[in-house]
Parts: sequence; C-alpha cells; structure tokens
Amino acid sequence: MPRHTPALVAGVNADVTIYWRPGCPFCTRLEAIIGADRSKAQWRNIWQDADAAEFVRSVNDGNEVVPTVVIDGIPMTNPDPAVVKEALAAKG
Repeated sequence: MPRHTPALVAGVNADVTIYWRPGCPFCTRLEAIIGADRSKAQWRNIWQDADAAEFVRSVNDGNEVVPTVVIDGIPMTNPDPAVVKEALAAKG
C-alpha cells in the first residue's frame, strides 16, 4: 500500500480532507491523535459517499484504503497522524 508524505506539510490555512469508514482502527487512531482539531477537517465516509470511495480507489491502486488524507491537494495513504495534526493546527 503506498504511503505518501509531502516534503512540506502544508501552508497556513491548509485544506484537509479525511476519507474514512466506520470500524477502521487506523481512522479511529488518527481521530484520537488529532483531537480537538478534528473539526477543522472535512470528513468523508467512503461507505456513505460514492464519490469519496471512488476518489480513494483512484489514489490507492483501486483499493479503498483508509484513512486517505488530502492536505492542500496532496493525497496521502494512512499518513503519520503528526503530519495531519500539524496541517490542522496551521488552520488556526
């Protein structure tokens, strides 16, 4: 499974979208680590949003791997939660 980490996390007011599904332990871990900043991200449930599921498959070789996180247009598969937390913190 590809894992992407951008060299530069994100600028101020980074756009963050988190693709997830219920029951995913990696999604639960990510949500717990980012804590209160979770509300700064857009969360898209791939089991309830066909477009979200299609996007996740498009960046993961046809697989519905979650969490898939997009920060400033850069998709990352199961990224280090610290990267996501930093991008969300930048949103102010």
